[in-house]
Amino acid sequence: MTNQRTIFRNAQLADGHVVDIAVVGGNIEAIGATLDLQGTDINCEGLIALQGLVDLHTHLREPGFEQSETILTGSRAAAKGGFTAVHAMANTSPVADSAAVVEQVFALGQAAGYVHVQPIGAVTSNLEGKQLADLLKMNQSRAGVTVFSDDGKCVSDSLLMRRALEYVKAFGGVIAQHAQDPNLTVNAQMNEGALSFELGLTGWPQVAEEAIIARDVLLAEHVGSRLHICHVSTAGSVEIIRWAKARGIEVTAEVTPHHLILTEDLVKDYNPIFKVNPPLRTEKDVLALRAAVADGTIDIVATDHAPHTADSKDCEFGQAAFGMIGLETAAAVVQTTLIETGLINWTRFQEILSTAPAAISGLSRHGQQLAAGNAANLTFIDPTARVIVGPESESKSRNNPYLGLELNGQIVHTMFEGTFTVKNNQIQEIHND
Repeated sequence: MTNQRTIFRNAQLADGHVVDIAVVGGNIEAIGATLDLQGTDINCEGLIALQGLVDLHTHLREPGFEQSETILTGSRAAAKGGFTAVHAMANTSPVADSAAVVEQVFALGQAAGYVHVQPIGAVTSNLEGKQLADLLKMNQSRAGVTVFSDDGKCVSDSLLMRRALEYVKAFGGVIAQHAQDPNLTVNAQMNEGALSFELGLTGWPQVAEEAIIARDVLLAEHVGSRLHICHVSTAGSVEIIRWAKARGIEVTAEVTPHHLILTEDLVKDYNPIFKVNPPLRTEKDVLALRAAVADGTIDIVATDHAPHTADSKDCEFGQAAFGMIGLETAAAVVQTTLIETGLINWTRFQEILSTAPAAISGLSRHGQQLAAGNAANLTFIDPTARVIVGPESESKSRNNPYLGLELNGQIVHTMFEGTFTVKNNQIQEIHND
């Protein structure tokens, strides 16, 4: 943060208006068509200016799995992708199931200084699905946890899920469910269907996801609590969520960038880079997910950025780890699949990648509308850029499913609380003394 004035000149807002944006001391000072102010001018002609992107589903791996990612490297990757806030999932070692661990993650994020790192607390102790973690203490900690998830594992016990929903209702929290019936997915490797049979890989039935979602929206209705569905991947799941919303149930849902663009056909060569949980589905599912984002059934796009070491991916498909990295490419995938296809506009883009995820978790200084007095968390995108994805990454891991793919759009600048984290496409060095 600096007290010097920076003025972004001739930037286009999501609604199409072209404005100047003046930033001083970590906040937006003024927005206007032609600001009569002096400072350091940044020419943003042709760029889209958005509220900084917010990811509700990121795996930063620290503590415990620093060989795959650290909070610092993951934060740098997030900034490179236009993010100013990320939510760190709880499946670390030790698991983020206590005030001590979530405060450690929160402090490491502050020390890194590239994005706001908001911890997500585990629903159950050690992710074992047997007893609730201390949700209240995590909420009352310095990290102020409001979202809880055993992501990577499903809270499959119905009574335990009910108790979790009841518990967080008292302080306005939300349970983010990894919808996967474990009894239906034993040793599952890819989407169940003709292709899994042909390849000899154990199939992952769509009903394993859909059955949990159906159960949980009914539990949320019964309790009167908030439910969030992680990484929706099937057309059937979309229909259940649409029904639940029409019924007035407090449910929100996310889709990942990779489920908007990649299909099960990529598994034909047994390439472990395309092994992910939930698995890549069919073209029909991809189109249903895109339509669901467009019509509001799916509320947000979240990356599920899941870094892994080379050894975890460079092996036989059946032994490989599930997951893909995605922070640096998320905005471009969304532009390519949803804006370039005419399904959404830039206003909706800003909603699904900034304001809506921030609203779900309650981040007050993130995902706000661009306005004078609000925090200077800004993302500037060149919508005309065409980029072929290469191996370069700020992440420690290289399990990137988009290598060689041409995508539309590029992050040019990212500003976090008044400080450039990315400037002219280049990551900046942050020194927090």
